[in-house]
Amino acid sequence: MSVYQTLFDQHTQQYNQLTRQYNLISLARLLLALCLGACGYAYVYLAASWGMAGMGLSLLVFVLLIQRHTTLGWQMRLQRTLANLNEEEMAYLNRKKTPLADGAAYADQTHAYAHDLDIFGKNSLFQFLNRAATYIGQKTLANLLLQTLPTEAIRQNQAAIQELRPQVRLRQTIQALGQLHNDSASLYTQLIAWAKTPAKPVPRFLLGLSYFLPLVWVSLCAMAWLDPSASWDRWAFWAFLFNFTVVFSQAKAIRKEMQAAGLIGTILKQYSHILETIERAPFECQRLQTLQQQLQDGTATASGQVRALSHIFHELESLNNVLGALLFNGALLYHIRSWHHLTQWKAHYAPQIEAWLEVIGEVEALSSLANFAYNHEGYTFPALNQAYQIDFQGIAHPLLSPEASIKNDIRFDNYHFIILTGSNMSGKSTFLRTLGVNMVLAGIGAPVCASQANVHPLPVWVSMRLSDSLQDSESYFFAEVKRLREIMQAIQMQPCFVLLDEILRGTNSDDKRSGTIGVIKKIIAQRVFGAIATHDIEVCHTTAEYPQLLANKCFEVEIIHDELVFDYKLSDGICQNKSATFLMQKMGII
Repeated sequence: MSVYQTLFDQHTQQYNQLTRQYNLISLARLLLALCLGACGYAYVYLAASWGMAGMGLSLLVFVLLIQRHTTLGWQMRLQRTLANLNEEEMAYLNRKKTPLADGAAYADQTHAYAHDLDIFGKNSLFQFLNRAATYIGQKTLANLLLQTLPTEAIRQNQAAIQELRPQVRLRQTIQALGQLHNDSASLYTQLIAWAKTPAKPVPRFLLGLSYFLPLVWVSLCAMAWLDPSASWDRWAFWAFLFNFTVVFSQAKAIRKEMQAAGLIGTILKQYSHILETIERAPFECQRLQTLQQQLQDGTATASGQVRALSHIFHELESLNNVLGALLFNGALLYHIRSWHHLTQWKAHYAPQIEAWLEVIGEVEALSSLANFAYNHEGYTFPALNQAYQIDFQGIAHPLLSPEASIKNDIRFDNYHFIILTGSNMSGKSTFLRTLGVNMVLAGIGAPVCASQANVHPLPVWVSMRLSDSLQDSESYFFAEVKRLREIMQAIQMQPCFVLLDEILRGTNSDDKRSGTIGVIKKIIAQRVFGAIATHDIEVCHTTAEYPQLLANKCFEVEIIHDELVFDYKLSDGICQNKSATFLMQKMGII
């Protein structure tokens, strides 16, 4: 918290200093404009010889001040954004606000665990982790949360996250640069689609004209100035119109290449700043160095080439300015050469641009997880094994506040699968989600919400939160059976980590009991780890048949001073106390 406060103060101070400079330059530009007008008046009306020199000097300084003004404006926005980021992090740590997008667009109710474990949506794991500001960064983080990586990839991610964790300034700079302009799926898709279309070169004769005709026009203007009595000015005028006509005849082809040029150009400039930050970072671990190497192309860098493309797109954007297009193309055939530069760039670098942007996405995703690790120093990076050992000490749900969460120990060693019992509101479902979310985090290289952990990464399957579908004419029971079938098919393919919460609720108690026992027996016939929550005590007796594979765990409840008291501590055995009847009597229902 103190680090974020310090950074907030520093960036706010820098923003205020830049604002003062910005305002001074605004005043200087106004004074220069007045000076320019005074010099012009002196030259035209007073025939003062120094007026022309004063106008030239004033104009030169004015242009330089405009450039400096633009730079200061950009720096101000960056410092303001950095200050806001630290303010948001402090609010986040105080549980007042969760910054950035919630990833609702990536929600998939058919996924093995995304819907059941609240991976996406409001107050989801994605929103809790997300510090990616670009579209590709958020997409990469979302895709990462939907898979379990190979063990070696997990280790590389762990090393990268641990290296990025203390580099708060670097991570926040990347995030702030991404927030300066609104990136979107549509802009990203447009850019990638443009890059994948073949580059059609500008015809050679047209390119030759773009260099020859401006020389003709300049020569005619020079002759008109040297010999005003002749008709050179008329020829210069017709040359000007001819030049513009040449460019206008190619306007359709140029516009086809420059679709949404202005917006894409702005986003490309944003990408170039992020790429440059990544290129200059002194990374040491293999994962981050490999990403950096993908941004090098001999003597060229990805940031330099993307910045060049941004500049070309902005050049082409001026075609939409009628007056500017008329003047620049009538005199210089400006957009023909810009069009040529664009096709040349496309031919050389377009095949690489998607890979370059994917590096941004990978770094933003790793940076999000590094921020998560930095904000939660008590979390641990799990040791990884290939011996099917899963051991969590002091495990809790990362989305719960530390004050509200109760830590528990769980070890799948002498048994593979647990039958979990407990009264309503005792914490069974929360514990299942705790196991699931931490297994997901372990499977992507992130720290887990536990004091110690030793994990064999396994694909996660969950059946907890199903619903019926009127649109698909599908009942709740049938939806649940379909999910169970998917789980059974998955565990036959490979070992999995499975979590089930009170399955077969849509049938009678006898059918539900026999079906639940049948599911448990089929699960433990495979190499499966996990837990099932149930209220049916008869189901718990299955452990007597398979003591090496099954174990009973429970969450107890006590009635103290006519009140229900939950300790949310995981215990061995079968739950003995019941709360439903007591609670209904207390509320006057029965």
